[in-house]
Amino acid sequence: MTTTPIPAKRRPDPHRRTRAIAPDASVEAVTIRPARRGDLDHVITLDATVTGREKRSYWMSVYKRYGAPGTARSQFLVAAAGDQVRGFIIGEVRDWEFGSAPCGWVFAIDVDPAFRQSGIGARLLKAICASFRRARVTRVRTILARDNTLILSFFRSQGMMAGPFIPLEMDLPD
Repeated sequence: MTTTPIPAKRRPDPHRRTRAIAPDASVEAVTIRPARRGDLDHVITLDATVTGREKRSYWMSVYKRYGAPGTARSQFLVAAAGDQVRGFIIGEVRDWEFGSAPCGWVFAIDVDPAFRQSGIGARLLKAICASFRRARVTRVRTILARDNTLILSFFRSQGMMAGPFIPLEMDLPD
């Protein structure tokens, strides 16, 4: 009689990315739309969840600058499921910075960690790019922290790659 070995139970790998999608997170249930004043508490909470810091006055000023409807040049969009914000993206068209022809810049994007990998981020990026195209630009750019591999992986998965510019910085003396 031969015995078949029983496979050992696998321990969960803490570094493995998992699909943490809540039951009501279907892409169809989420609408991409301009941010409303009533969305700000959700945006502030989402940002604080991800960054560990609540920045209410910052988000109020961002909304005042980018939340005005009716322009393709400045966008503050949210991914909403009912009255719940699942993610957001903010950007604008900038003209001739650093000698570059007008292009769209994305300077903030986030998706609730419980709803990541459900296509919400891709839909947000697609929506803001569509508005940039309506503003007659043909390129989109962003800058991110070198060690933010999550967002770097996301942007690369959407077709973005290193551009022609090198960011430089220095500390200012007291």
